[in-house]
Amino acid sequence: MEKIISRGKSFYDTHGRERIFNGINVVDKEPYKPGKDSVAFADDLSWIDEFAKRGFNIIRLGTTWGVIEPSPGEYNEPALASIVKILDRCAEKGIYAFLDMHQDLYSSEINGSGDGAPKWAVLTDNLKAKPHKFVWAEPYFWGKACHRAFDNFWANKEVGGKGLLDHFADMWAHVAGTVKDHPALFGFDFLNEPFPGKDGGKVFKKLVANVVKTTLTDKRIDKLGMISDALSGKKRHKVLERYDGEILKKVGEPAHALIAEFDTKRYMPFINKTAAVVRKVTDNGIIFVGNCYYSNLGIPCSNTPVMVGGQSEEKQCFSPHGYDFAVDTPLYKYALNSRVQAIFDEHKRTQERLNVPVIVGEWGGMSDGTDWFPHVKYILDMFDKNKWSNTYWTYFDGLLNMPIMEDVLCRPYPRAVTGNITGYSYDREQDIFNLSFEQEREFDVPTEIYLHKQAAAIEADGRYEIEKSGENSAVLKVFTKPGSHTFKVTF
Repeated sequence: MEKIISRGKSFYDTHGRERIFNGINVVDKEPYKPGKDSVAFADDLSWIDEFAKRGFNIIRLGTTWGVIEPSPGEYNEPALASIVKILDRCAEKGIYAFLDMHQDLYSSEINGSGDGAPKWAVLTDNLKAKPHKFVWAEPYFWGKACHRAFDNFWANKEVGGKGLLDHFADMWAHVAGTVKDHPALFGFDFLNEPFPGKDGGKVFKKLVANVVKTTLTDKRIDKLGMISDALSGKKRHKVLERYDGEILKKVGEPAHALIAEFDTKRYMPFINKTAAVVRKVTDNGIIFVGNCYYSNLGIPCSNTPVMVGGQSEEKQCFSPHGYDFAVDTPLYKYALNSRVQAIFDEHKRTQERLNVPVIVGEWGGMSDGTDWFPHVKYILDMFDKNKWSNTYWTYFDGLLNMPIMEDVLCRPYPRAVTGNITGYSYDREQDIFNLSFEQEREFDVPTEIYLHKQAAAIEADGRYEIEKSGENSAVLKVFTKPGSHTFKVTF
């Protein structure tokens, strides 16, 4: 497998081809228990074979700090071996993986609803967590124990004479040392959706207060119509439609300063510190920069480029997350495209400022039925317009046989292009895929386009061949000369 590098706002392989990655999250959030010697999905690896047939060429492979380092300085080697086992099969099938150290609510030790840090690294100063009543994320909003655990983490409070951030960085160095030379290694996603701690609670209060204020004062919101919808059983879902992308941006404005302070004073120093420790072990792997939990909702991200040894890190990317707030509920079929557009427009501004490639680390979600599929298709079209790679949230047993897989996620895309992509798209109604790019020099390797089903017609200004990858899927390989190129595939 070719090593992948980042240059400007794109990924390239060692041949110099621009690369696009289309994948899925595969994350084990189960807490550590004595005897847990494997991450999830490592026993039966047939799902990797199925991913390859469906054109997926990357996974976000997640576990938790608690599983990897159940006791200070003692690493779970069997669990790491199971990760290598997954990477081995990925390499056989041409699939890359970036490693994610997942967390939600800091740790499962907070109230049993989260995941992340081991028990020994949960410093709440004797504050006790309460079980959530409505949604799992409640400790983020008003959980003092959760807030204190995060604050002590960011403050590098000591355990056994060593700071928590130092423990965490050394854990990552050990993980990196295990996988550093693996051909399937794509990069390191140090910490899922970092949370600001007590300031995160302040952000929540500001957002709630501004929702009320905006609802009462913003003339763009039809108050009488909203009340009428709220009183109507059949139209109650329309209340959410009043809060479109523009309103969402306005609601988040009071939180900008607190999130900017967290990004610049806590999160990025943490990323730089961890990256420096990992780079002492290996130069391989792209360093991922994520976004704060609240930037999932469109609050601007103030992250800065990764710096190692006073120099800008050569291999880095931005990996934002984003969801409509109806995600994973029966109301997801009413998700607003304008809301998720506003979220990812903000992420696009961050990418332009950082001048790095993007892999959207989490997006999508799940719900009943199929009425939410158009929203997911809209998001994918948006990613294509931005030339963004992505990993859908999330894989679980049974996903491969669900309609969302064959009807939406399995689609054509250019996975390797011998030049600089100027645009690509998949028109689902016309069932046509288009790609255009500029090629500056000769290549010994072809442009590769994944075809999710048999093509009825192919228009390409170069010699091409089709390599079967599944029962109906294939890879279109086109050999071209320098110049401007346009391909069209009709299904």
